[in-house]
Amino acid sequence: MKIAVIGCTHAGTAAIVNAAKLYPEAQITVYERNDNISFLSCGIALYVGGMVKDPAGLFYSSPEQLKELGVDTRMQHEVTSVDTKQKVLTARNLKTGETFEDTFDKLIVTTGSWPIVPKFEGGELDNILLSKNFNHSNTIIEKSEKAKSIVVVGAGYIGVELVEAFELNGKQVTLIDAEDRILSKYLDAEFTDKIEASLQEQGIKLALGEKVTRFEGKDGKVSTVVTDKGSYEADLVIMCIGFRPNTELLKGQVDMLDNGAIIVNNYMQTSCPDVYAAGDSCAVFYNPTKKHAYIPLATNAVRMGTLVARNLIKPTVSYMGTQGTSGIKIYEDNIAATGLTEVSAKEAGLDVDSVLIHENYRPEFMPTHEEVILKVVFEKANRRIVGAQLMSKANLTQSINTLSVCIQNHMAMEELAFVDFFFQPHYNKPWNFLNTAGLGALPEVPALEPTR
Repeated sequence: MKIAVIGCTHAGTAAIVNAAKLYPEAQITVYERNDNISFLSCGIALYVGGMVKDPAGLFYSSPEQLKELGVDTRMQHEVTSVDTKQKVLTARNLKTGETFEDTFDKLIVTTGSWPIVPKFEGGELDNILLSKNFNHSNTIIEKSEKAKSIVVVGAGYIGVELVEAFELNGKQVTLIDAEDRILSKYLDAEFTDKIEASLQEQGIKLALGEKVTRFEGKDGKVSTVVTDKGSYEADLVIMCIGFRPNTELLKGQVDMLDNGAIIVNNYMQTSCPDVYAAGDSCAVFYNPTKKHAYIPLATNAVRMGTLVARNLIKPTVSYMGTQGTSGIKIYEDNIAATGLTEVSAKEAGLDVDSVLIHENYRPEFMPTHEEVILKVVFEKANRRIVGAQLMSKANLTQSINTLSVCIQNHMAMEELAFVDFFFQPHYNKPWNFLNTAGLGALPEVPALEPTR
């Protein structure tokens, strides 16, 4: 069996390593246009901020390790076309310029995503950078050392983590986003208001509800970011608006969402039976809405890549879908979220309610007892949990994983209220704060009949 793999980041690496172990007799060829594989891009801000000193730790595999598994690893090779019917691909060696064809029995597409970069006037100026891969991170570090004023465009996870890293390095930092709130895809206002205040307390300027219109420069380098509401000095600009899937190779050959994300079934199989896909190039089945959605996360990618390998011969292990569970640490606050926010649930057409609790996570007689803020979103009709958000100075983020399982298993609020959690004063109260959230949304009890 000839297996061809296009792309080798999170999903690709997981698919290749598992396929090599499961099918030692298979001939596996991987095509990767970069000079490195398996870079943890979620660690870029830690690397930029100096918390991670040795970037080698941000790679969890290497071309050499794949070769040891018997994989024909072709680095700096770009696949230029794919014919899924004839099972032929064309590739170009980026070092020599040589172009050649290869055949396959099974094709695994793990081409990932690329940052969205709108065409702004002045976008060609120097010192306007992207934040996606290892080479980007090195350029950001090199350029930021000399920069005094840095503007980050996009207030998602990467953007927020970068402004914190730059501020800790003593830079003047501005964060711009067209949305009125930071992290609006992941958190409701009860959380983002507090995080925004925390960023501003550290001297970070927030320009929210503003759209970038152009860049201005001096001597070929960016000097100013202009929005529809103001202008901001910038020696360096980092674009973090979002990502789109890299799927042009399969356009018109497999089913996709409108944004180009490949639709796969529960076994990571595309609409073309011998073509599989995983990771940021794909849509995922989103359990809260029970629909396919584009949610590029490393966790989704490694799970999907592993499932590709296990299902190449025949359907074996089914994908359970995702809740888009994620977490972030901003200064002293530990934050995590899963599923839909209250805002996004209503935008999706769900009739929802929510419970918001502020509670000390363990008994007040303990030396410390940090407050936890927890919000759980649920459907009114059947009380099904569809999302949750948590924030605390104590690291309680693992509790969001529990709520992720609750969503995956279609649990209702009254079930959450009475789940069996252990009690020990070092860690929690007799009623765990997750129970407390469930208790706050118990269904009404019928009234007693009047006595005669």
